[in-house]
Amino acid sequence: MTDIALPTPHMIGRIEGAIGWMIFNNPERRNAVKAEMWEAIPAIMDAFAADPAVRVIVLRGAGDATFVAGADISEFAQKRSTPEQVATYEAASDEAARRIITSPKPTIAMIRGFCIGGGVGIALDCDLRISADGAKFGVPATRLGLGYGPKGVKRLMDLVGPSHVKEIFFTARHFSAAEALAMGLVNRVVPEAELETYVRSYCLTIAENAPLTMLAVKRTVDELAKTSPAADLALCDRLVQACFDSEDYVEGRTAFMEKRRPVFKGR
Repeated sequence: MTDIALPTPHMIGRIEGAIGWMIFNNPERRNAVKAEMWEAIPAIMDAFAADPAVRVIVLRGAGDATFVAGADISEFAQKRSTPEQVATYEAASDEAARRIITSPKPTIAMIRGFCIGGGVGIALDCDLRISADGAKFGVPATRLGLGYGPKGVKRLMDLVGPSHVKEIFFTARHFSAAEALAMGLVNRVVPEAELETYVRSYCLTIAENAPLTMLAVKRTVDELAKTSPAADLALCDRLVQACFDSEDYVEGRTAFMEKRRPVFKGR
């Protein structure tokens, strides 16, 4: 077993035989992702890609309570309070997502506990999602007043379809693992106590197969899933920016930090 040297203790990259483990290590905040964690992901993916012994990559949260509970909103005032900071933050998170999505090796999200907001986004970046039966899923964007870009919405829609995307966002409620399986958000649901054993066995099955064939299939699927050139993505981007520029977004994140219900005004 080998740990990858990283500039932050909040991310762990570990190589264990054929499996590369990427661990979101911020359990005191339910593994919420800090800016430094996004920035560490490319280094972890580079190490996995460079090691021919690594055949499959597993993303998981530290501890037993949470996969990832979204972005760490507590640092937004310091990290996302100016246009320049927002651009820097989003560039880091976009690059992290891109590196997971474009990994030449299969990726699996091993989901235990809460998988919320950005945690759902990280799970969607993976090729496969295996969940414990007690996991909870949700995207609370409408409770925070923030916007979700078309790329993330498209990846979710490709899995669960337009109606389920609207239900997930409109209600902002938590969905059970059984509901996530029924809508296609996860591939498998297994008993909590068996999750890691199941994932390890699953990885070894994948590791025995031909890497070039899997890469060819992965790239082909990704190409076929690309957004139609007819889509007005500029309109989507403007609508998302309007959310971030709104009074409701300020109210949403303030209410979150103050642990109260937000009062939105639609402006």
